[in-house]
Amino acid sequence: MLDVGKWPVFALLPPEDLRLIRQACVFGSAANEALYVTVNDEVFALGTNCSGCLGLGDLQSTIEPRRIDVLCGKKIVSLSYGTGPHVVVATSDGEVFAWGHNGYSQLGNGTTNHGLTPAVVSTNLLSKRVTEVACGSHHTIALTTDGEVFAWGYNNSGQVGSGSTANQPTPRRVSSCLQNKVVVNIACGQLCSMAVLDNGEIYGWGYNCNGQLGLGNNGNQQTPCRIAALQGISVIQVACGYAHTLALTDEGFVYAWGANSYGQLGTGNKSNQAVPTLINTDKERWVCPGGAGGPQKPCACLVGRIVEVAACHTSHTSAAKTQSGQVLMWGQCRGQAVAGPHLTHFSSTDDVFACFATPAVTWHLLSVDGDDYLTVAQSLKKEFDSPEISDLKFVVDGKCIHVHKALLKIRCEHFRTLLNENDEDSIEIHQFSFLVYRAFLEYLYTDTINLPPEDAIGLLDLATFYRETRLKRLCQETIKRGISEENAITLLSAAVKYEARDLEEFCFKFCVNHLTAVTQTQAFADMDHDLLKNFISKASRYGAFKN
Repeated sequence: MLDVGKWPVFALLPPEDLRLIRQACVFGSAANEALYVTVNDEVFALGTNCSGCLGLGDLQSTIEPRRIDVLCGKKIVSLSYGTGPHVVVATSDGEVFAWGHNGYSQLGNGTTNHGLTPAVVSTNLLSKRVTEVACGSHHTIALTTDGEVFAWGYNNSGQVGSGSTANQPTPRRVSSCLQNKVVVNIACGQLCSMAVLDNGEIYGWGYNCNGQLGLGNNGNQQTPCRIAALQGISVIQVACGYAHTLALTDEGFVYAWGANSYGQLGTGNKSNQAVPTLINTDKERWVCPGGAGGPQKPCACLVGRIVEVAACHTSHTSAAKTQSGQVLMWGQCRGQAVAGPHLTHFSSTDDVFACFATPAVTWHLLSVDGDDYLTVAQSLKKEFDSPEISDLKFVVDGKCIHVHKALLKIRCEHFRTLLNENDEDSIEIHQFSFLVYRAFLEYLYTDTINLPPEDAIGLLDLATFYRETRLKRLCQETIKRGISEENAITLLSAAVKYEARDLEEFCFKFCVNHLTAVTQTQAFADMDHDLLKNFISKASRYGAFKN
């Protein structure tokens, strides 16, 4: 559970206020400014208020929270901040609001006047829905639902991607090499910008004197440039530090490049890297598949794949979280240079930045769970499989799962019919395993699933049988996140069996992109004849076997 109290700026808030916080962000040159959103969707700010960055309409500092009326009820989905600082948020409606320092037009309003209250960024964005925003020191980029990137503000090194070094006073679409491509993730260093595409390619532009663009040189780029060194590697997330970059791949590995004077690349030394370098996150990760003499490559199964990387453009600190919940940190950690990934006792990458980064700001918008206050969703989750007030139990593989008839009827058409015809307080299930059926029932209480990809196949079978479309989609997403060279064929077979077309295409493309390794697995050797025939035929059409 995330504790917002780890950030000193919140120290004076009474416990009853802390329990109401749902989202929070700490920023500023000394981590002395903060914004937070309550469970009632009210937005408050407190701190030193440099350049009007609290959005309160004045330049007065405040030790007590003050409400930002214009943002209340707006449902913030993304927030970022610059060095000035300026602050930019995206709402669930796709609107963008900006305020604070504006000396380089980083607010996107066509002026250089500081903004004392949040104002809608409208130029070229009125017909767009923005889902994610990212800020460098004095520039801003925004990602839309169409996969387009818009940029504005300071542009001395080409970080706006316009093809020049003139500052950009209003949002301008970043096109050039990104034209007709779909971007899914963005990030900013102090003076550079990065974008990940839906096909796993990654592009960078802007300042590059430390090699933070990963292009193999130190020349600035005024337009997006693909990182060729990661050809054939599918990136799913990018994070930028002050002058270094981290990229997470679909197989759970981390690559790093750029400045390294504090060990922030995690390579074990302090040498800058102008090309992506694979980070060894555990001394026992390196194995040699295929017998002695084969090429060494990392094996994520030994310590659990990395599922999140974290960095912030204000610091030289890096962090990562594994699938099993372990949190690693490296780089500048409270004045020390930690040159390799260090295992912590933290449960969240956010804790690394609260306790070890300088300044101790948040690297993204925090989601904070309260200790005592429970929302409706939290209350339902708490009562799942609790015999105290349940009125129905399922017996699967001899084990009981305690549930509530009313909730099952509300949430699932299958149970609405079944329970209207059946008034028993105990039902035996033989078609599915205990693990799968419990996960299904838990999903009805929480709207989430918590299964490894191989077990999610069984849940996909259940979702197909019960015609639970959303659950089927969640299973597919879980399987996609957990795909590896070892299990790719197994997952592909399941996708074909349960007619999950999108998942089938995803697994097929993964197999083609990692063809050599996949064809050496036992699963490939045991592949169904018809599936193998179709796979080879389709792979041939994709040109997988061309020299």
